[in-house]
Amino acid sequence: MTAQLPATLPITRGCPYAPPDEHRRLRDEAPIQRVTLPSGETAWTITRHEDIRAMLTDPRFSSDRRNPHFPLLAKGQRINTGFRASLIGMDPPEHGPARRKVVGEFTVRRMEALRPRIQEIVDQHIDAILAGPKPADLVKALSLPVPSLVICEQLGVPYTDHEFFQLHSSRLLSRLTPPAERKAAIDALRDYLGELIERKAQEPADDLLSRQLEQQDDREELVSLAFLLLVAGHETTANMISLGTMAFLERPEDIRKIQEDSSKTLPAVEELLRYFTIAEFAVSRVAVEDVELGGVLIKAGEGVVPLSNLANRDPEAFDHPEELDIERGARHHLAFGFGAHQCLGQNLARMELQIVFDTLFRRIPGLRPAVPLDSLPFKDDASVYGIHEFPVTW
Repeated sequence: MTAQLPATLPITRGCPYAPPDEHRRLRDEAPIQRVTLPSGETAWTITRHEDIRAMLTDPRFSSDRRNPHFPLLAKGQRINTGFRASLIGMDPPEHGPARRKVVGEFTVRRMEALRPRIQEIVDQHIDAILAGPKPADLVKALSLPVPSLVICEQLGVPYTDHEFFQLHSSRLLSRLTPPAERKAAIDALRDYLGELIERKAQEPADDLLSRQLEQQDDREELVSLAFLLLVAGHETTANMISLGTMAFLERPEDIRKIQEDSSKTLPAVEELLRYFTIAEFAVSRVAVEDVELGGVLIKAGEGVVPLSNLANRDPEAFDHPEELDIERGARHHLAFGFGAHQCLGQNLARMELQIVFDTLFRRIPGLRPAVPLDSLPFKDDASVYGIHEFPVTW
């Protein structure tokens, strides 16, 4: 594992549809390799599907972001946020009880109960697109507002405040945000959610945060949960809507397949999640004991950065992995992580994407890009990959 590779992270994608060539070289030549992070610290990178799944189910690897050796992918991320650890930053025995308090809010059954309302939200935004000028920015008109509205209604966050929390979320997720601005964004969101939860304690409603208040008095833990769900609940799905639409528009034969048989949309969503893997560094960990993984000794206190986008294109796990095949049925991808910390909102994300793609191409069959796809401003500087603006016409 001493190959001379350009082993620094993160590396900008050269093609919006593919991981950087340097990442592929890591997987092919040194699947577990020391890398240098923007802070100058070093960590291990893991690139094989089998190794990442093994790591994510091994309790000797910690999710605790407060650990001074936890690998961070942006300068200035190691700041004192004043936050209690959120679900994604908890280890056992703290993590299990905290997750069980909220997991019932995201079951398939509960998500299906939301389907009519999500369909209504999608239809309303497509109505507005069709009634508005051409071209339209798909990001502003559909990708961002749909998941934002859905998570706001689920949590009980006023959507009228969306410009505020979307602005601070984008600053938080950009790797280029200076440390002081990052801290200010975190403080603003924490204060906002803290005040919101205090109001809900006085005037509860039929929403997730009010129901959580009935189960617990730990307001600090609830603010951390609300922060996680609000930011992750709209940014990730918004970017997948934009990227998925871009991919479909380049492949009209795939649009025809889901128009003719809507049962193919959900497998298509799974494949898009695998293919793009927009949160490629989201499942980083730090070893709390010496661990041998894939024949390599990782010592206690060393950070580990799994490259999920490479694992989702591992030829040992997927046939012809570089191809986008919407009929693949790739449910064992790592786009939502794996193990105890697997994404809480994955059922909601799948359903939102399914409804959006079915509705968008049914109601606007002539949808097409208004600019060359290779000129789109991609989010190479963000922790969640996506597109800043996407002009479309019809």
